[in-house]
Amino acid sequence: MEGRPAIARTAGFTLTELAVVTAIVALLLGSLMYTLAAQTEQRNFEETRRRLEQAKELLLGFAIVQGRLPCPARYSSPASHSGGLESFCAAAPPASCPGTETTTVQAHGNCSNYHDGYLPAAAIGWTQVDPDGFAVDAWGNRIRYAVARLNTNCSTPPPPNTRIFTSATNLRTYGISCQPDDLLVCKSATGITPTTCGAAANQIMTQSLVVAVLLSTGKNGRVVGAGADEAANLNGDPIFVWHTPTPATAPNGEFDDQMTWITVGELYGRMIAAGTLP
Repeated sequence: MEGRPAIARTAGFTLTELAVVTAIVALLLGSLMYTLAAQTEQRNFEETRRRLEQAKELLLGFAIVQGRLPCPARYSSPASHSGGLESFCAAAPPASCPGTETTTVQAHGNCSNYHDGYLPAAAIGWTQVDPDGFAVDAWGNRIRYAVARLNTNCSTPPPPNTRIFTSATNLRTYGISCQPDDLLVCKSATGITPTTCGAAANQIMTQSLVVAVLLSTGKNGRVVGAGADEAANLNGDPIFVWHTPTPATAPNGEFDDQMTWITVGELYGRMIAAGTLP
């Protein structure tokens, strides 16, 4: 009697083997996604850095052509903003003008928002803008811009409340001896006041040197809920903080702001070389 034919066993994976393979694939995909995300963030960081430097050059180019630095753009609400244009007070300084700002250039140079404004994209020829016309960084956050309001050490003292750096007439009249007297860049928000860095050791750039500040709020784009150092860059006073990035567990919280600034020496040097000053 012939034996029954043997039933061939089909080779395959056990559930355990499938679980191991799935876990390995998940680990590989997770590692790849993390690497791609890290590369994307690094590209955004470098692109934002590049945009800040480009903005700095455009501001200096504006100064060469116009004989002054531009006023910041203004944003108060979706219904009240300057659309990326410079924002002035129609009245001469020391007048402020909440609710009555104008985008018409004023010879007296009285800006509506010296320390809490935005890069005036339309004025400097910036093309990377949001739907409202404001310049943005690589994460789509608006680039902030502050300009010096006060001055000191002019060889020919101007009348009180004269705006030097945002007025072509005044900058040419009072010349290159004038220094800014309000913007400061500090290492930390610890100990700062609305007008000082606190301890001298906390200063990076003094108010006699910095004539303009450019700021990206980084990936987190913090406007509210920021750590102490990021909050110091958003409170509308002339005191700014800059240092290398820190995590949320740092003493002053997460910090990923990026910043550059224009010194008064850079401003005067470019304008003199171009024949705009003295």
